[in-house]
Amino acid sequence: MPLSSSQSVPHKSDPALRSMFEARKRVFVDLLKWDVPVLDGRFEVDQFDTPEAVYLVLADESANHRASARLLRTDRSHILGQLFPCLCEGTIPSGLQTREITRFCIDPALCRTERGRTRNELVSALVDHALRWNITDYTAVANMQWFRQISRFGWKCRALGPQRLIGTELLIALHIEIDDQTIPQLQDRGIYSPPRYQSTEMAGLQ
Repeated sequence: MPLSSSQSVPHKSDPALRSMFEARKRVFVDLLKWDVPVLDGRFEVDQFDTPEAVYLVLADESANHRASARLLRTDRSHILGQLFPCLCEGTIPSGLQTREITRFCIDPALCRTERGRTRNELVSALVDHALRWNITDYTAVANMQWFRQISRFGWKCRALGPQRLIGTELLIALHIEIDDQTIPQLQDRGIYSPPRYQSTEMAGLQ
């Protein structure tokens, strides 16, 4: 999908955000071979990187990307609603307090042990963000391997429909409820872990 000539890297002056878009290119284009837009051969930026997107980024002291996720409003255009509605058997969860988790990205340079720790920190950051901003639930589209991981974290997570073969991948839509019991539920499974690295929340494009 080509980018318009006017599209640029969001938050171009912010090193953590630039590092995130570069990491997204390494993970989703170079590693996973997704057919998604790339800007300047370095940055993975698509039509959902809009002024209303929110980015959660874990970075080290030098602003090097460790992990990140993009959150989309569900009362606007979003991936499940626009691209994959076939994954939901019923009504797609949406509303002012519902967000869609997209581009969940862990830096591929991390070792296996560090990747597990960083994954837990990003999951914890998502929960902390939801509780801070009165977000009651998340939706997402995931492959089956990732869904099996997510569903074992201890929180309230369910499939929104059966898995479907889309292209070459088995995909499923999921729904996660967030409430005052979510942190204890994640703690019981050893998942909740406040980030050891710089955590940045960025909303709106400059």
